[in-house]
Amino acid sequence: MSNGTGAGEQANSYFPRWKLKTSGVIMPEERLPWGQTIVSGLQHCVAMSGSTIIAPLLMGFDPNVAVLFSGIGTLIFFVIVAGRVPSYLGSSFAFIAVVLAATGYAGHGPNPNISVALGGIVGAGVLYGVIALIVMWSGVGWVERLLPPVVTGAVVAAIGLNLAPVAVKAVSANGFDTWIGLATVLIIGVVAVAAPGLWRRLPIILGAIGGYLLYLLFANGLGFGKPIDFAQLSAAPWFGLPNFMTPTFRADAIFLIAPVAVILVAENLGHIKAVGAMTGRSLDAYLGRALFADSLATIVAACGGGTGVTTYAENIGVMAATKVYSTLLFAFAATVSILLGFSPKFGALILSIPGPVIGGLSIVLFGLIAAMAGRIWVENKVDFADPANLITVAVALTAGAGDLTLKFGAFTIGGIGTATFGAIILYQILTSPIARRAE
Repeated sequence: MSNGTGAGEQANSYFPRWKLKTSGVIMPEERLPWGQTIVSGLQHCVAMSGSTIIAPLLMGFDPNVAVLFSGIGTLIFFVIVAGRVPSYLGSSFAFIAVVLAATGYAGHGPNPNISVALGGIVGAGVLYGVIALIVMWSGVGWVERLLPPVVTGAVVAAIGLNLAPVAVKAVSANGFDTWIGLATVLIIGVVAVAAPGLWRRLPIILGAIGGYLLYLLFANGLGFGKPIDFAQLSAAPWFGLPNFMTPTFRADAIFLIAPVAVILVAENLGHIKAVGAMTGRSLDAYLGRALFADSLATIVAACGGGTGVTTYAENIGVMAATKVYSTLLFAFAATVSILLGFSPKFGALILSIPGPVIGGLSIVLFGLIAAMAGRIWVENKVDFADPANLITVAVALTAGAGDLTLKFGAFTIGGIGTATFGAIILYQILTSPIARRAE
C-alpha cells in the first residue's frame, strides 16, 4: 500500500495543500471545487446528525450542546492529525448505558443529574488520553493484544443488550406508543434496504422524520395520543447561546463511566484502520494522534455539557460510497455543526420528537450496537470452537444483558463495566501459557 502523501509535503507543511481534483477518487490531501466541497460537507452533516442528535436525547443531554461540541471536537481532531485523517466526531453511544446507570435518568426530558455524568465522561476522556499517549510512545500492538476481536465484540454486544430494556420501555407506555415505535422501526428498515442512492445511508434521520410525521398525523390530527406541543418551538429564537453545563466529579460515577475509554480505543482503532484500507494507504502513523484527539475532544465536550465523542462509522460509509476522502469536507461539516449549536430553534425542534419515536429509534440503534459484534467476529474469523473465546463471550453477554453489578465498598461497577473488565481479564487468563499448557 502507499504510505503517506509524499516526503516533501510531509516535511514542508503541517497541513496538506489540498490540490484541486475534479473527478475520480479524491484523496485526503486533495479537494473538490469549492461548490462541491460545500455540498459534500453538508452531506456529512446529514450523515452524522441522526446519531449525534439521538444519543444526547437518550441520555437527557441538550442536543444543541452535543451538536456544537461534535463540531468543536471534529476541528480538534482535524488539527491534531494535521488534516490527514478524514473523520467526523459525533456523540458516542458507548456512554449511554453507564450514564443512565450513574444518573438514574428516567428516559425523557432533561436529565437532572447531567453534571454527575459529565464528571464521569471527563474521567473517561482522561483515561483515554493516557492510553493514547502510551500508544504514541510504544505503538498499538499492546492494545490489539489486550483487545482482540473476540473481546471487543463481546463488549460491544454487551452494551447493546444492556440497553435493550431502555428501548422497550420507551415504546411500552400504551398501545399507541407501541405501534408508533414499531412503525418507526419499519420505516428505518425500509429506508436502509430499499431507498435509492445515498438516501439508503440515512435510515436513522429519515426514520425519525417518518415517525415524527406519523405521530403528528395520528396524535395531533386524529387524537389517538398526546399531541405534540409546539409552544417551545415557536418561542425559541433562531440564534442564542446553548445551555452550557459544568461537570461535578463524583468517584462512583467516574469509576462507572471511565471504563468506556476502552471501547472508544477499540472503536477508533477499527475506524482508522477502515479508512486506511479504503484510501489504500497506512494511517498507522496517525493512530496515536487520532486517539489523543478523540480523548481531548471528549474532555472538552464534557467540560461544557456535551456528550463523549467518537469517530463516526456513518461518515466512513459516506466516504465509501462517494470515494471522496478530502479532509476539508469535515472542517466544513464541523463549522456547520457549530453554527447549528447556536440555534435554540434547532434544539427545540429536536426536543419536540415524541417519546415513542425515540423509542423506535432506540430499538434499532441499540440492536445495531449488539449486532455489530457479529460483524466484528465474522470479519476477524473468530473461532468459537476455541473454549477460551466461547466462554469469554458467554460470560460478557450474560453480565451485560443481566446488568450484573459488583460492589467494592463505596464503588459500584454496573453491567457494562463488569462485562468489559470481565471479558478482558477472563480472556487473558484463559489464553495464558499456564491455561494452554493444561489442555
